[in-house]
Amino acid sequence: MLVVNVKELHKDFDKVKALDDVSFHIKRSEVFGLLGPDGAGKTTLLRILAGVMKATSGTVEILGQDITTNIEAAKHQIGYLPQKFSLYPDLTVMENIDFYCRLYKISQRESRARKNHLLEFSRLGPYTNRRTRYLSGGMKQKLALACALIHTPQLLILDEPTTGIDPISRREFWQILYDLLFEGVTIIIATPYMDEAERVSRVGLLYNGKILKCDRPEGLKKEFKNDLAEIITNNNRLTKNLLQKNFGTENVVFFGDKLHLKMVDFKNDTRLLKEILKKAGIEIISLEKIIPDLEDIFIDVIS
Repeated sequence: MLVVNVKELHKDFDKVKALDDVSFHIKRSEVFGLLGPDGAGKTTLLRILAGVMKATSGTVEILGQDITTNIEAAKHQIGYLPQKFSLYPDLTVMENIDFYCRLYKISQRESRARKNHLLEFSRLGPYTNRRTRYLSGGMKQKLALACALIHTPQLLILDEPTTGIDPISRREFWQILYDLLFEGVTIIIATPYMDEAERVSRVGLLYNGKILKCDRPEGLKKEFKNDLAEIITNNNRLTKNLLQKNFGTENVVFFGDKLHLKMVDFKNDTRLLKEILKKAGIEIISLEKIIPDLEDIFIDVIS
């Protein structure tokens, strides 16, 4: 069953096309990732899916209901966690959860069981009386997630929920998301982190308002037909300039303190590479053939 079905979606802000002919679908109990740089259109797309922003044209069906014409039809099936933390800092953990219970008109009897369940899986039980402003970044996001789930939605929309939190909290947050899949929740998550995109069922590569590719992470990697070399020299910046002249600007990219070079054939192109660097007096510290990750795929697609 399709939980989300987006067709030919457009969103314009005056003369700026924030979304340009976006189409994709999400099946039940999938984790669908949106991967793209700042300004790609991720937040705009998620706001439209959550029903808090209108599209210029196109259709968005949530559980078979067209929310572009009637958001109320699917509103109670959607949980939305925006990019900016939006809970009340002067309320305690429990007071924030109680507020959302009243917002969604959940009875006291029903809310008691839901609150106990959410506090247990979010591990916030010991902190129910702590004011929200004194929570760590990771705990704030867990609380926001608990509030977004209080009405037991079938679709959870998350806009970069782990930005700015520590690695351990990120890992715990993702474990909570995996646990939700067993409860039948479908998740769409925007992330700027390539390692997080590796965790999803399918990922859409969003750039300049367009979804350029959409597939499972391993499927996207199989589409990379070239060889990839990882290079470290005693002068990486000069190495990059030389390789760009000989292999093409779009084929040489910095990855931290390393260079990634897209090649037609590793064995043959390595000979040329060594000759170029030897002639320039550059020492090769490390040179090896590697398997591309999603960051390599994304850079390749947009170039």
